[in-house]
Amino acid sequence: MTEEQESAKTPPPPSSHEPRIISADSIPLEVLDQDALRVISRLERQGFEAYLVGGCVRDLLIGRIPKDFDLATNAHPRQIKRLFRNGRMIGRRFKLMHIYYGNHIVETATFRREPYAREEGDEEDLLITEDNQYGNAEEDAQRRDFTVNGLFLDPTRGRIIDYVGGLDDLEASLLRTIGDPVVRMAEDPVRILRAVKFATRLGFRIEERTWDAMCSLAPLLARSAPPRVLEEILRLLRSGTSLGALRMLRKCGALKVVLPAIDAFLDQCGEAHESTRAEHLWRLLEALDADVHAGYTPTSAVCIALLYSNIIDLRCDEEAARYPGAPPDLLRITTDVLEPLTVSSRLPRKDCGRARRIILQQRRFTQPSTKRSRPLAFMRSEEFPEALDLFRLRAAARGQGWDIYEGWLTRRELALKAAPEEIAGEAQPRKRRRRRRGARSTSDGATEASEN
Repeated sequence: MTEEQESAKTPPPPSSHEPRIISADSIPLEVLDQDALRVISRLERQGFEAYLVGGCVRDLLIGRIPKDFDLATNAHPRQIKRLFRNGRMIGRRFKLMHIYYGNHIVETATFRREPYAREEGDEEDLLITEDNQYGNAEEDAQRRDFTVNGLFLDPTRGRIIDYVGGLDDLEASLLRTIGDPVVRMAEDPVRILRAVKFATRLGFRIEERTWDAMCSLAPLLARSAPPRVLEEILRLLRSGTSLGALRMLRKCGALKVVLPAIDAFLDQCGEAHESTRAEHLWRLLEALDADVHAGYTPTSAVCIALLYSNIIDLRCDEEAARYPGAPPDLLRITTDVLEPLTVSSRLPRKDCGRARRIILQQRRFTQPSTKRSRPLAFMRSEEFPEALDLFRLRAAARGQGWDIYEGWLTRRELALKAAPEEIAGEAQPRKRRRRRRGARSTSDGATEASEN
């Protein structure tokens, strides 16, 4: 597309179907993001269409406060950039504009349409690899994933615009794809994870054909970009509904693809251990959900450590059974368990390293502290808060150890107030016992002087 074509203000062809339009009087203006309204106002003054779109409209209609307010417009990215000096163009596959108001970002996208018109017989590979064709409002709504995410809010005229039947599905608490669910899931298999997220977080029922498509096409998640899959998994864990989400992922077959080690662990536990190891994983997720609802936001390292700590415990027990009397090599086992995740999902090594360290630190919470263990340094370390978070969640899941957690919490407050000389004194290197020159070790461990 040339600069002249992109700069033209002639809008795309009008919508071919009349949308359903209702009043937005139920949405108070004061709950809308003022920066987003400012962007819409400027675009409209220049003759463009602009709406609030997607999840923020859905959440507003069901009485939830949106985390983000996203915009869609018929203005092209460079046209938006010329209107907003505070805008920055991002994206490779499709250009977006981030418009900055201090630390706040208003994400603004140009209306898109289906990437190409499929010819008859061209249904073998539906995976979207190019998504950079502009369209009008109706085309933009039709290319979205679920009907409840295809609603537009026109705040200037106070109306909701529905091209896809999203209002009816929202009223029925039903999650349904826009168009053929098999095509939608094959175009972007990550939509399977998004369906699980919306269904569990919003308490919606998944429409039957949509669920069947999720189950049959779950193996296609292996073709999705690993960072996108990992991002969605972390969102599920931070959603406050991680327990229901992972159960649903396992039921539709997606867990086997995105978290194969967790799925294999649950298979290995089987029914005989359902009340112990497998149940402990579900209780860990339940404890995490309770903390998230109380305002806690787990880091990526805590999420990974929480998911895999039970697998590591099982491996340690198996090694202890094979080699009685020898302590399991926790460092090696933890590394062996986490390394495949780092490779397959492209988990940043920084997060993997932190997850490994906070798992290794768990045993320190139940061991007596000595000068040699340097408790002040441990409590003042960068990873200590995350390690203590994991211990708290494990204690809540097991129903024991809460007194130990509270004790460490108190000690941590005191450690942060420790005098410099206390910290310096603990950090003194231990004196090594020097051997006499010419000494050697005998078979029983004693040393004796060698004869000259």
